[in-house]
Amino acid sequence: AIKIGDRYLVVYGATGGGFGHGRKGRILTMWNKTLDPNSPDFEYSEAIEVAATESDIEDCDAIDPGIFMDPNDGRLWLTYGTYFGFIRLIELDPKTGKRIEGNKAIDVASACEASTIIYHDGWYYLSGTHGTCCDGANSRYNIVVGRSRKVTGPYLDNLGRDMIAGGGKLVAASSGRVIGPGHFGFLDLGDGVQKMSCHYEADLDQSGRSVLGIRPLLWKNGWPFAGEIFKEGTYEIESERRGYALELVVDFVRMERAPGSGRNATEPIKPVPGQQLADVINTWPTGNIGVRNGEYLTRPHQRWTITAVPDAGGYPGGPYYKIVIAGTDRALAATAEAEVITVPAFTGAPEQLWRIDQLTDGTYRIMPKAVPGSEEKLALVSLGDRTPTLAKFDMNSDSSKWNFKDQ
Repeated sequence: AIKIGDRYLVVYGATGGGFGHGRKGRILTMWNKTLDPNSPDFEYSEAIEVAATESDIEDCDAIDPGIFMDPNDGRLWLTYGTYFGFIRLIELDPKTGKRIEGNKAIDVASACEASTIIYHDGWYYLSGTHGTCCDGANSRYNIVVGRSRKVTGPYLDNLGRDMIAGGGKLVAASSGRVIGPGHFGFLDLGDGVQKMSCHYEADLDQSGRSVLGIRPLLWKNGWPFAGEIFKEGTYEIESERRGYALELVVDFVRMERAPGSGRNATEPIKPVPGQQLADVINTWPTGNIGVRNGEYLTRPHQRWTITAVPDAGGYPGGPYYKIVIAGTDRALAATAEAEVITVPAFTGAPEQLWRIDQLTDGTYRIMPKAVPGSEEKLALVSLGDRTPTLAKFDMNSDSSKWNFKDQ
C-alpha cells in the first residue's frame, strides 16, 4: 500500500504463482481512506485490474506487485512477475489507481520475483528475490538488486550485468539461524536510519517457521546491503568523533607493572591478568556517577553490558535496551537537564531505556526513550572529544555517532 493524499492505494495479486495455479495471475488496485479495520472510514473501493497473464501464453506471471512513486516527478509505477518469466514495469495513474491508457509493459528483470523499486542518491534501485521458495529450511531465497539512472532501466548490477539477463548484486542471504530472506520492503525513518523488511522462509529457532525480519539497511559504494540486528552483549561504546570510549567519571586505578617488565627484563613472558571489577568497585561513589569519554584501556568502568528489556516496548526493528556497567546494575540514564549519568540501579524508568539504531553508514545512533520533563527527541552525542551529552542528532556529524566493540 502507498499513501497518496488523504487515502491509501492498495495493490495486490490474485491467483497465479505457478504450480497448481499456473500463470493466470491478476494485479488489482483498491482505495481506502484508512488501513485501520476498526475505523468507521475503513471501506475498500471496487477493485481495478491493472495487469493480467494467461497460463501457457505469457512469459510472465502477474503476481507479487511492488508499488513506487517517483519522488522526482510524482509518477506512479508498478512492478510484477515471478521467476517463471520476466519482471515487468507498468505505469499507473496516481489519481485513479488505473493503468495509464496505452501504457505498454517493460521487461526489466528475469530469474527473480517479489520486485520493488526505491530511489537513492540519483539512482533507481530494482530489488528482486532470487532462488527457490516454499521449501522451509531448504529454500534458496536471497535478495538482489540492480540500479539505473532511469526508472525504466536498464538495471545493472555492480559488475554491469543486466537484471534482464539474471544479474543482481546480493543484498541479503541466509545467515545464522534464519534461512531464505525474500520480498524486500523499504522503510526510511529519516536522520540516516533506514530499515528493510523481508520474510524468512525458515527460522530454526522458531520451529522452522516462516517469520518477518526487519534489519538495518546500509549503503557502501552506492549499493544497499542488509545490516545485522543488534545483539545483546558486553561492549566498548566508542565515539566516532575521536575513538574515545564512554566511561564512568571515577578515579583511575593503576595496574601494577609486572615484575621484570622493564627494559632489562629477564623474567619469562607470561599473561598478566587484566583489571577486574572487584579490584576497583569499592573506590567508586555509591550514588549517581557521571560519564565522560576517555582512552580505552579495557578497564571495568569502560565495559557496558547491553540487554533488551522485556515489556518495555520498541521501535521498528528493535526493542528498548538497558545499558549497565558490566557485572553491576549501574545504569546509563538521561537527566532532566539533557545530560547523561549513571544511576546505582536500573529501575526500568523511561530515561533508562535506550533505542539503538544502526545508521546507513554502519555506525549507530543511541537515544533515550524519554528525557524527563521534555518531549524533545535527543540523542547521545559527544560535545567535544571527552564530553558526552544529549542533543539533537546530526547525521552529518561524527559527534552524533557511536560504535560497539565486543568485549
